[in-house]
Amino acid sequence: MDVAQAGTARRVGFGTVLRVAEFRSMWFAEILSIFGDQLARVALSVLVYGQTRSALLSGLAYAMTFVPSLLGGMVLTGLADRFPRRTVMVGTDVARFALVGLAAVPQLPLGVMVALVACLSLLNPPFKAAQLALLPQVLTGERFPVGLALRNITSQSAQLAGFAGGGALMVAVDPHVALLVDALTFLLSALLVRHGVAARPAAASGGPRRSPLAAIGVGARIAFGTATLRALVLFTWAAGFVPVYEGLAAPYAAVLGGGSLTVGLILASDPLGSVIGAFCYARWVPESVRPRLTAPLTLLAPVPLLVCFLHPGIVVSVVLFVLAGGLGTVALLQATASLTVAVPDDVRGQVLGVSNTGLTTVMGLAPLLGGVLADRLGSAATIGTFGVAGVVLGAALAWAWHRARPR
Repeated sequence: MDVAQAGTARRVGFGTVLRVAEFRSMWFAEILSIFGDQLARVALSVLVYGQTRSALLSGLAYAMTFVPSLLGGMVLTGLADRFPRRTVMVGTDVARFALVGLAAVPQLPLGVMVALVACLSLLNPPFKAAQLALLPQVLTGERFPVGLALRNITSQSAQLAGFAGGGALMVAVDPHVALLVDALTFLLSALLVRHGVAARPAAASGGPRRSPLAAIGVGARIAFGTATLRALVLFTWAAGFVPVYEGLAAPYAAVLGGGSLTVGLILASDPLGSVIGAFCYARWVPESVRPRLTAPLTLLAPVPLLVCFLHPGIVVSVVLFVLAGGLGTVALLQATASLTVAVPDDVRGQVLGVSNTGLTTVMGLAPLLGGVLADRLGSAATIGTFGVAGVVLGAALAWAWHRARPR
């Protein structure tokens, strides 16, 4: 039976999921939104620095494209269960189109522009929660994890293209034009979802109405209510702990004797590893094997960071970070896939909101803690220390997962 299942899983590839019309609409809409978002981040940084000549304010404005998503993840992801998920996706896209369109107006006060971008970030979590909760209904069975892998590959590629395209576009046009392009990507995304995804009723339409705070409590209670779900949520959070080297790219490059090119290589290593890992996962790992990979890959992902104690050269460091990014991505993909199908549909959006919010928080706190430690230990030793901590955390989670004995 296992052999038959493995043979079937191997036949499910990217072409299989792309033949699903609803998935194609959701997939292309997400690519547009991600590309536009990265474009807007570059444009916002250029605009703020151009008006203030302050690196601090430019960095603060860039951070505002991420930080409010934590609040949105806690308060708004329940919308993905209370209302039809297609409606949530279309509604948030239309709202984001309006917000970015206003931010693109020339001569807009800087504070108003940053506030609009903060509101934009606030709307990202409900869209993502609705999208992830809807995906298992669009891609059933073995196609679901393959679809997740394809989303990861294209989202990482879209982020890289958005940064590169944003930098090139800033040379040729005014940053306000880039913001207008971003607004149009949200409008196109809304149209694709509205006309390409079938209407479905709200997952929790028959249940009691809860306040946002109550919805957070329900999602957290379910996510941490059983040993199996608790381990899966913690696996997703642990994935944000590994790429600390991104936050330490500049000081680590200096230790290696490199300049801006080395910084760029370090920053590109994690997305590159993610693309390679997701491709290998979807292409060659049988479906029957995938659920067993979460624990060992979570344990292995931080191991390459241990080599940083030895101060390896630039090439070896980049290879190590590519490897860590690939292993961490596959662990995150499988933990997300297992969590999504294990949670009842009527609370799926809330639980995924807890998972994504925790992951975002860890990804924000890890480089902050890394920066504090790097001032004392040095960047290379700090990355190695995170490797040690990651292995210890991975071993604890693997033991908890083993004791849970999930089916």
